[in-house]
Amino acid sequence: MPRPKKKRKVNNPPKMLGFKPFGIRFCETEHVVMQYEEYETVKLVIYDDLSQDEAADQMEVSRPTLTRIYNSALKKIGQAFVEGKSILIKGGDFEFEENWYKCKRCFKLIVEVDNDLKSDNCSSGDVHDLVNLNE
Repeated sequence: MPRPKKKRKVNNPPKMLGFKPFGIRFCETEHVVMQYEEYETVKLVIYDDLSQDEAADQMEVSRPTLTRIYNSALKKIGQAFVEGKSILIKGGDFEFEENWYKCKRCFKLIVEVDNDLKSDNCSSGDVHDLVNLNE
């Protein structure tokens, strides 16, 4: 019997829900779903310029596991880029370091600190939990 899959650590959620190709309506494109942990590997390795070993430590996974997740993310990005598909970022087997929410009106990210929601320039209070939204 295989051992249970370990949740990957994701520091912060992405600011957006995904990307779409320029010049094509979103409803007219096919979608590629990128999981949160795939987004995190691209952010850590490419954007933050960490080695795969450092990124694996930060996500609390082995280096070979990080490489598999990272290669899957690159394949999805390449497919979306070449075939003109939209990328949706959702789901996966992950957990955030903190409790994150997104405002349903202005789409700003909101973090929970000491059981209080903290956001810059958002007071609507109409929020949804990013973890439960993306399961």
